[in-house]
Amino acid sequence: MRMDDEPADRQRAVSAAVRRFPQFELPIHRLMDRSEGFQDMCEELAEAELALSRIDEVPPALRESRRAEWQELVDRLVGEVGAVLHADAARKSRVIPWPPR
Repeated sequence: MRMDDEPADRQRAVSAAVRRFPQFELPIHRLMDRSEGFQDMCEELAEAELALSRIDEVPPALRESRRAEWQELVDRLVGEVGAVLHADAARKSRVIPWPPR
């Protein structure tokens, strides 16, 4: 990856996650800043969505098997991103303010 592609890649990754989980837009941005693993997951999701959107460019003999593979990958990544977001929300809801009131 070229260095000048990084902001565009990050924006595509954020957009992919926010499209799936709009209620978590702020946590998505926060996690993108602090978790390389989360950022990688979102980048993979964006790439898989892009590949799936271009499935008609695949030769007809391979198209349906590739469509199934890409859809399975998208579904798995959506599940993983969602799990991270829900775990982050659950962790934040258990935070006890200091000092206790």
